[in-house]
Amino acid sequence: MRRSLLTLVLAVAAACGVTALIGGGHAVALTSAILLPTGLIALLLAHAADARRLRMDTLSHRFQLGIVLALGQLLAALMVGAAVMFVSPEDAWTMAGILLFAAVIAARAAQILLRDVVAEVSSVSGGLHAVGQGERDVHIQARSGRELSDLADSANRMIVTLRSEERSRDEADAARREVIAAVSHDLRTPLTSLQLLAQALDDDLVDPTTAREYVKTMGANVRALGTLVDDLFEFSRLNAGDFGWSTEAVPLAGVVAEMMEAIRVEADARRVALRAEIATDLSPAQANPEQLGRVLANLLANAIRHTPPDGSVLVRAHQRNGSAEIEVSDTGEGIASADQPRIFEPFYRGGSEAARTTAGSGLGLAIARTIVEAHGGRIWLGEARSGTRICFTLPLA
Repeated sequence: MRRSLLTLVLAVAAACGVTALIGGGHAVALTSAILLPTGLIALLLAHAADARRLRMDTLSHRFQLGIVLALGQLLAALMVGAAVMFVSPEDAWTMAGILLFAAVIAARAAQILLRDVVAEVSSVSGGLHAVGQGERDVHIQARSGRELSDLADSANRMIVTLRSEERSRDEADAARREVIAAVSHDLRTPLTSLQLLAQALDDDLVDPTTAREYVKTMGANVRALGTLVDDLFEFSRLNAGDFGWSTEAVPLAGVVAEMMEAIRVEADARRVALRAEIATDLSPAQANPEQLGRVLANLLANAIRHTPPDGSVLVRAHQRNGSAEIEVSDTGEGIASADQPRIFEPFYRGGSEAARTTAGSGLGLAIARTIVEAHGGRIWLGEARSGTRICFTLPLA
């Protein structure tokens, strides 16, 4: 309101300044007496409408009120001026007719100018209402003014962001349900076996030889449960970004040799040959030795488990494009093309393992990917004529 009063004073002063050049002090006093009340009434009505004391439900009503206030104060000033002989009655009525004509034309022009604005405001409102009702394939257009166009663009960006976030949420929920189902299955199988074996031993239903076999089986199930729990803990920790390790210059030949020696007993039991080809000019990698060993152990264990007797597993390491590239390949059955895009997903098992009848937590490749990417490298399924070939890179020290 203070700003409006200042505007009124400045407008009256400007009008009086023009009048003073022609009619002197008397004309200035008369002009002030006419313009101050009419201008003050118009501004008070405008503020009342803005404060919703007057019912103005639409933009059209507000625009029309503005025209009425502008032309109304002119008519009022003209009538007062005629009454005090400021202008002749004939001139006053002629001017009134002209103002009424201008008011009608201005009202129609306002309708034309506001028609697209009102329609596009309704379009924005309808689009946002549709989004609120759950629709996401909504695109709002507004071209009648820069402000409305910016509003429509902001609304469209909001819709795209909302759609993307909901898609990510749905995918995360689906993945979470799959993980819960997989964990439940992997826990239920050894627990059910342990329960049955323990019940049989407790009821003395088996002979000593069979009892010893049962105990061995129970030990294997307990170890499987321990592996699953350890992998679950490690995966959740890594997935939460808890990388509590430091890196150093690591000679890859030494880590590869250590991991191959650690898994050689299992390879020999399955009659799978282990070989390594490490480039002599390969520089050390910038990595954490323990985590790198875990990646290699997971890849070697997978390769040995899927390689038939008398097959082989090869570990190759060389330098390419400023990085150390390591690959683990086997002569096993390979991975079906339908399963290849999902092999690094947690708990995913394809092909013959889809029924989850074999050992393993299904987290080995997911953990390996997380560790490699945390080191700034990448891991992928390489092309192979036969068997499976997993490759990953690490930065050089």
